[in-house]
Amino acid sequence: MFGPDAPMMALPTSNLRRIFLLRSIEIGGLLLAIVLARHVLELPLPLPPIAAVIGLLALVNLFTWWRLRQVWPVADGEFFAQLLVDVVAITVLLFYCGGSTNPLVSFYLVPLVIAAITLPAAYTWAMALLTAGCYTLLMFNYYPLMPKSGDFSTAIYLHLTGMWMTFVLSAFLIAFFVVRMASTIRERDRQLAAAREETLRNERIVALGTLAAGAAHELGTPLSTMAVVTRELQREYGANPDLADDLQLLREQVDNCKHILSSLLASAGQARMEDAAGAALDAYLEEVLEKWRLMRPGVTAAVSWLGARPAPHIMTDQTLSQGLLNLLNNAADASPDNVEVEADWDDAEIRLQIRDRGPGLSAEAVQQAGRPFYTTKGNGIGIGLFLANATVERLGGKVSLRNRDGGGAMTEIRLPLSKLQA
Repeated sequence: MFGPDAPMMALPTSNLRRIFLLRSIEIGGLLLAIVLARHVLELPLPLPPIAAVIGLLALVNLFTWWRLRQVWPVADGEFFAQLLVDVVAITVLLFYCGGSTNPLVSFYLVPLVIAAITLPAAYTWAMALLTAGCYTLLMFNYYPLMPKSGDFSTAIYLHLTGMWMTFVLSAFLIAFFVVRMASTIRERDRQLAAAREETLRNERIVALGTLAAGAAHELGTPLSTMAVVTRELQREYGANPDLADDLQLLREQVDNCKHILSSLLASAGQARMEDAAGAALDAYLEEVLEKWRLMRPGVTAAVSWLGARPAPHIMTDQTLSQGLLNLLNNAADASPDNVEVEADWDDAEIRLQIRDRGPGLSAEAVQQAGRPFYTTKGNGIGIGLFLANATVERLGGKVSLRNRDGGGAMTEIRLPLSKLQA
């Protein structure tokens, strides 16, 4: 299961990267506008203060480029300060270029909309008050900007053309950047929902683990009693050929249950066994299958290992073993006479398929598979697949279920070997 914290920390950085791109476009647009205004429209622009503002914007953008290469997260206050720089730059430029009579005054909406989408309400209201205040000041304080000809009709035409250009540019910037930022917010919400779901699932696993530990203690006494009674029956009726095999099978199953409970108690709170040597992957799988055959002696299974030999060495995992046993039991419950187990591996991952020829999976079963307490069995409790899926995802893998051609179902487990070798 991927961890959601790192992606969520990167979301403000993604927004800052878009601000960097937006400011780069702004600087290029300003330089183009100066050329057009001076040489085409022949407007008397005060070049020194305008050039100074553009130069400062370029320096800020250079700093932003450096900041994006750092690892620490972008706080809301820092992002607001970046927007504040653009508002101040727009205000100074408009002051020297006609104030509120300049059609570019509508660009105040761009940082305001960005703040409304990406920042908390307090920052948004601060940006609204700031832009409104700057707009108001520019209504009374500015250097007037008129064509050299002094023709009023020409000034009106230029104003209307500027309004059209401002609308087109604002619409493009809002549609492109703000929609991308909104998509980032939705991705963050999705990751938060996934984190909440994982937390809830972990709480359920802890609750189940607590219940399992309690059940292991409670079952120890009756199993010991059953073992004593079974030994007495074997001594008394061991010579009876009709009962000897059944009593031996019963004894083996009781011993197997005691071994399972002992392993459960011994490994409580541990994800891995303390066997530092580990085991070869194929030997580990054979061991799991051997345990399963003892649990389900009447099941017929075809086994094939397709990976290269010698198999990779892994650290054996108790919870993974139990998860695989749960999946094998599901296949055995569906078709005890026809279970196929196939494993393949390379240097990167292991791919394990468990196939059966049972009734297959309904659409509801495919959708609900892996959820706790959902079961299609009359006597099931719906935690086997849930625990198996949780274990595999904890190890960075994935469990998928689908129907087979010709009937039956297939469960596929894909696990990165790096997690099992760490």
